[in-house]
Amino acid sequence: MDYRSTRGSISNSLNSAEAVIQGLAPDGGLYVPVAFPKPTIDLAAIAKLTYKETAKLVLSLFFDDYTDAQLDESIQAAYGQQFDDAEIVPVTKNHAGSHYMELFHGPTLAFKDIALQMLPQLMVRAVKLTDVNRKIVILTATSGDTGTASMNGFRDVDGTQVIVFYPNGGVSPVQLQQMLTQQGKNLDVVAIDGNFDQAQTEVKHIFNDVKFGEELKLSGSQFSSANSMNIGRLVPQVAYYFYTYGKLVRDGVIKLGEPVNFTVPTGNFGDILAGYYAKKIGLPIGKLICASNQNNVLTDFFKTGTYNKKRDFYLTNSPSMDIIVSSNLERLLFDVADGNSDKVIELMNGLNTQDSYTITDEMKQRLDAGFDAGFASEDAIKSEIKRVYDAAKYTIDPHTAVASYVAHQYQQRTADTTPMVIVATASPYKFPETVYEAITGKEVVEPGYAAVGQLFDVTGDPVPAPMKSLFEIELRQQIVVKPEGMKEFIKNIVK
Repeated sequence: MDYRSTRGSISNSLNSAEAVIQGLAPDGGLYVPVAFPKPTIDLAAIAKLTYKETAKLVLSLFFDDYTDAQLDESIQAAYGQQFDDAEIVPVTKNHAGSHYMELFHGPTLAFKDIALQMLPQLMVRAVKLTDVNRKIVILTATSGDTGTASMNGFRDVDGTQVIVFYPNGGVSPVQLQQMLTQQGKNLDVVAIDGNFDQAQTEVKHIFNDVKFGEELKLSGSQFSSANSMNIGRLVPQVAYYFYTYGKLVRDGVIKLGEPVNFTVPTGNFGDILAGYYAKKIGLPIGKLICASNQNNVLTDFFKTGTYNKKRDFYLTNSPSMDIIVSSNLERLLFDVADGNSDKVIELMNGLNTQDSYTITDEMKQRLDAGFDAGFASEDAIKSEIKRVYDAAKYTIDPHTAVASYVAHQYQQRTADTTPMVIVATASPYKFPETVYEAITGKEVVEPGYAAVGQLFDVTGDPVPAPMKSLFEIELRQQIVVKPEGMKEFIKNIVK
């Protein structure tokens, strides 16, 4: 399978290994399949597969440059020992109206682990497949979880260096502790005096700086990305939609071929796009429901067809979703524009020069056929955490609560009885302050590990092993730079 840029021509396409190493296309676009796999997956077979077997099936469809042995080795290395549940992705029974796809059983307790334990394995093997003899510098902006997961996944991986930028003051106490305690000689983590969108925008500028890229190559290095902008990060996420569907069939919740709705807490649009790709290759998904927090640019887009980034930016109690510019939406635009890269360029130029764009009526109709959208305020998030806990004694984190709230509102508004799956993206212990306050109506005595203990006293949910040792590790020195100083920092680090 070959990959092309959303802003370029098929003539400049790469194979899957090359696309994984490249990360972001030189023209600023994102790599997408030139042609998607035909929807020929046997759903009856899917219902019998383990998570590792499901991952192998999905990866082999998208990454056919890798041998079976290389994919088997990658899957075993990624999902062999690092997850605290043998299923990798457990799916709950119906809790307060929905099933929850738990994606937080990995080493950093967030959904990013599913892909970021796999991406380093794909990257290392891609280097061998393409005979690249340069160090791969993983340059990543994070709104909280990607940073820790990419550092954990690439820790001490030969031939790689990881540089993570995060918004100073824009992540939770546990997220910050996780980033500043990651161990590895090839890891650097830097706060920026700004928000996630500023960090991500500057990362894109650095990727697209041809002169800087050439200087880097002369020094024996080249950039790649661990964000979901990298197709090697996005595709592994497709697998858990198929696995969840198979699990619902095994549990008798649905029959083969019946549709399922998924509601996804959405920031950079990668997780929900993986669901869209799953649907494209044959998974019976009814609606994909895009759930936003108070930074509800995506809700407005799906309702109106206009994307407008000129709006107030809010730091919320669901910080991983505090994003105004959702990069992966570009891949969806490319798809509903029938692969018209000129149209994508026109829309992206409008966003850059006028802060907004409006899609065509035909594109809007295609979105309406498969998507719905809603958002949750901070008060609604806390109310939803309490609603689900009171109804089912099931504890959810603020990001999962965004999706749960939006799903519940969707069900009430539409009377749609299709089984609903909430994509549960993080452990509640990553955000104990908000969860404790939501359930008890009281503030924690102290944020961080003390709050973890207070939440445990209320819920009795087992504290994950990575959380128990997190606050015993010595912190890295916190470094803060201006967004315009990110490039200079990289120059000083990459030698």
